[in-house]
Amino acid sequence: MLKIAYHPIFVLPLPKGHRFPMEKYELIPQQLLHEGICTQENFFEPKFPDEANIFAVHDKHYVEALKDQTLSPREARKIGLPLSKRLIEREFIISQGTIKAAEYALKYGVAMNVAGGTHHAYSNMGEGFCMFNDQAVAARWLQKNELAEQILIVDLDVHQGNGTAEIFAGDPSVFTFSMHGKNNYPFKKERSDLDIELENGTGDEEYLRILKNTLPKLIDRVKPDFIFYLSGVDILATDKLGKLDCTQAGCKERDRFVLQTCHDLKIPVEVSMGGGYSPQIRNIVDAHANTFRLAKEIFF
Repeated sequence: MLKIAYHPIFVLPLPKGHRFPMEKYELIPQQLLHEGICTQENFFEPKFPDEANIFAVHDKHYVEALKDQTLSPREARKIGLPLSKRLIEREFIISQGTIKAAEYALKYGVAMNVAGGTHHAYSNMGEGFCMFNDQAVAARWLQKNELAEQILIVDLDVHQGNGTAEIFAGDPSVFTFSMHGKNNYPFKKERSDLDIELENGTGDEEYLRILKNTLPKLIDRVKPDFIFYLSGVDILATDKLGKLDCTQAGCKERDRFVLQTCHDLKIPVEVSMGGGYSPQIRNIVDAHANTFRLAKEIFF
């Protein structure tokens, strides 16, 4: 059964005109239910996590400053969201959603988090709409509980997973792979285990050629027993924060290739949604929904 983390707290009001499309987290489940791709049985509501799982990745002083809302103005500005107790609670619950989705992926082959993909969160600071790094937290949880040893993080958001790279720098048990826009945020990038930088205007043909030439060889080299996939849809040509030129069809083929590869190699995969900032919300929702549609088609 396809299991999907969704919690009403994923959808919080932001100031009018804010560029972060919070409403997509409510519209994606509605679309999947409308199409009959999912029923309510497919969704689960994550709870507040054991904070020890957060501290396994994030500096305790940083976590406490977030909870107490005592970050400096500069630290808060880097996050880019108006901080509140509800927003910080949301970040905790997103991380627990990815932990639980990873657990379900071990059972069913794949599981999803409607939110997550908070890859700009460093061990000791947040930035770029990210406060806790949900896939890093779940990776450490898997290892702590001896449910996985060698982990591969496949980050195909248009922005480099700089926080993920920092967290796992020098750790051979978690291989970080980021394929992203060369000239896009973050402008000061970290070093992942493998970074592939794409020029502005990269379209479907080149994007898919590079991915299909890279991922199977990388899996053969790393030999992961678990994969985290960050499936940001900000690679679309319509995205206002991206600089690539991929179509909806190309983005869907990207997801198909990653998920089919995991399925064929029998490697469990957890999927977090990541970014998507097209002006038309329907483009964001449809591109994200394709990821869920394909997971259902390929695995079940």
